[in-house]
Amino acid sequence: MDDLNSWRGVTGRMRNFWFDIACWVIAIPLGALPVVRSFAAEPHDVDFRRDIRPILSDKCFQCHGPDGDRESELRLDLEQSVKELRDGVAAVVPHQVEQSLLYQRITTNDDSERMPPSESGKSLTPREIELLRTWIEEGAPWAGHWAFEEIVPPSVPRIDGDWARNAIDVFVQQRLTAAGVPPSSEVDRRTFIRRVSFDLSGLPPSPEEVEQFVNDSHPLAAERLVDRLLGSPTFGERWGRVWLDLARYTDTTAEWLNSTGQAWLYRDWVIRAVNDDMPYDRFVQLQLAADSLPDVELEDLPALGFLGLSPTYWKELRLAPDVIKQVVADEWDERIDAVSRTFLGLTVSCARCHDHKFDPISSQDYYALAGVFASSQLGDRPLLPQDEAARVMQARESVREIEEQLGKLKTDETEPRQGLEQQIADIRNSTPHYDAVSAHVMVDSSIYVEADGPDLTKLEYRPGEARDLPMFVRGNPSNTGKVIERHFLSVLSKDEPRKLNNGSGRRDLVEALFTEARDLTARVIVNRVWEQHFGQGLVRTPSDFGSQGDPPSHPELLDYLANELIRHGWSLKWLHREIVLSATYRQSSLSHPEGKTVDPENRLLWRMNRRRLEVEMLRDAMLAVTGHLDRQQGGSAYDLDGPSQQRRTVYGQIHRHDLNRVLRLFDFPESTSHSPHRIHTTTPLQQLFVLNAPFVQQQADSFAAQLAVESSDQARIEMCYHRLFGRTPDATELEAGREFLSSAHGEHATTVLADYVHALLGLNEFLYID
Repeated sequence: MDDLNSWRGVTGRMRNFWFDIACWVIAIPLGALPVVRSFAAEPHDVDFRRDIRPILSDKCFQCHGPDGDRESELRLDLEQSVKELRDGVAAVVPHQVEQSLLYQRITTNDDSERMPPSESGKSLTPREIELLRTWIEEGAPWAGHWAFEEIVPPSVPRIDGDWARNAIDVFVQQRLTAAGVPPSSEVDRRTFIRRVSFDLSGLPPSPEEVEQFVNDSHPLAAERLVDRLLGSPTFGERWGRVWLDLARYTDTTAEWLNSTGQAWLYRDWVIRAVNDDMPYDRFVQLQLAADSLPDVELEDLPALGFLGLSPTYWKELRLAPDVIKQVVADEWDERIDAVSRTFLGLTVSCARCHDHKFDPISSQDYYALAGVFASSQLGDRPLLPQDEAARVMQARESVREIEEQLGKLKTDETEPRQGLEQQIADIRNSTPHYDAVSAHVMVDSSIYVEADGPDLTKLEYRPGEARDLPMFVRGNPSNTGKVIERHFLSVLSKDEPRKLNNGSGRRDLVEALFTEARDLTARVIVNRVWEQHFGQGLVRTPSDFGSQGDPPSHPELLDYLANELIRHGWSLKWLHREIVLSATYRQSSLSHPEGKTVDPENRLLWRMNRRRLEVEMLRDAMLAVTGHLDRQQGGSAYDLDGPSQQRRTVYGQIHRHDLNRVLRLFDFPESTSHSPHRIHTTTPLQQLFVLNAPFVQQQADSFAAQLAVESSDQARIEMCYHRLFGRTPDATELEAGREFLSSAHGEHATTVLADYVHALLGLNEFLYID
């Protein structure tokens, strides 16, 4: 134990050293830090999307916007209307400020002519007036936002040299050459197999797999490795979990909600679909509208869990209808937010109370989509043919009604209770497949919130009926405006927006995602896959491709990959293969002076980003390297805190309102809403978990028992390094290990071995992907 204390003393001194370094860095004057360059396209002094549209939206659209109650023919949301002549005058004359009616009206001293009117309470600030002036002087550019533009397939540039392995590298090298930054060297084979194994399977490679790849002399060795990983069932478990973050997946929720006990059907469907390389367009179609598509197999109905497991909120019907209307509207809003951010990378929910201040999304667009979700209700569907499923659902409804009667009986009413219980038993016994598993699905049915007496509410469901919603003035469902017909987003429509009036409209919506919005949909999913492999996306705001989000660092590359994804039939495995076989992906994570000086954030991709293992990978890797990982797939969720649970973490139970403490500790997202990406933190509690958690200690103890049968300390040390890091220890590591294990004799031998393993499990080399 003295040796262990010495080991811990060294780690303590290292922590103090890094704390001193951090304090020293904080004390550096700002002027001494390197200049960080931006590699987005150079903007004008005034940017229309960033600076001008928010002013027009906030101060002008009430009277001159897209809503039907505007007080003038002039629309300031449309370029043509802004610049066209009316009685010989245009609101904006590019480059001619004094001739622009808009500028004249916002600067006039005549209160009766000044815009916005003083009584509106929306007077422009001096800065806003100056921004509008500068914008007009610069020619009033009305640039279409890059995300809304159609993809023009970029031609792959010709680049000198032999570094590039595929088109990805050509686009990257072009930017590196222009910036005078060389790419980093290629990693060795041991590093590559560890990196690509975690990225594609979420698990470390075994020592045997490492040695086989290192010694494989075939010219396509890397390609064969990648194809094997893409074909492994572990691929779907790794990448299915990525999707479940976006879908705010949960296994259990609040007790007062309908049961989500069979939510695992959706999780297993996602994993299976990813493993089967289901085309992404089909993957999305089934999740939004499997119930209304022709020829859908029963096994695909759980796909509706994307919406069927949506967060729902308590509706106390003893409250007034106005309160419940707000709760119901909040549920619609959550579904709009999840769908729009997941598939389109747009924050459509920002248009709930007013037109979007930064993106061309109107409140009319918002309520057009809200009508789709007001016409779609959560439900449970036995995985049986339609007729049999209907009989089972009717029987279950009868049982539910009888159980309500049971709940009203007093405990001493024995005879009535027995009669009701017998009725339940009869129904269950006489209904074939009564206990069949049920998927959480969506059904076409509208909902209305109605009064049920003074300050009481009732919910009226109308199966098979769709409804168009009125606009809610300032988002208040008790203050309604004109009814908005269900339609797709105007900004993504060339002419009149597609009507979403086939049933609830969900099927029409998903068709629009892959027709009118096809290019944006492709860009969004390409960026999500890229982010998982490189630690940051080409667009660093993966669920906000709007004006407030980041522009792409490599717009031509993003469009190239999006176009190729479509051309390859929306095959995501094709995309993964293209990325991980590129020279860009194979770069070392080590820094070099040129890149660090010019591009410290690595937006130009001159090296690979080192990434910490996510909690699922960390837990699964500990089980894998100690030989205890249970690779059983699918089925109901298990308790992650159970002492003997050794299945992959993706099958662990996720509770929407009581997330497992270890998952929360390591930045697992809450399942109450769509999660764009993991936000990584580094806290002392994480290290304390590695040092003290019973789970980690169990893995160390079990591995130590395996090491004990080895013939020498050197063999034990080498076995540790091969299992944990996929390599042979160097001379210094061997000597340190021998010194530490020198006391591993007698009854304390296993304890010392376990301490040694435990220390290695806490090293950065194990916790990070290099």
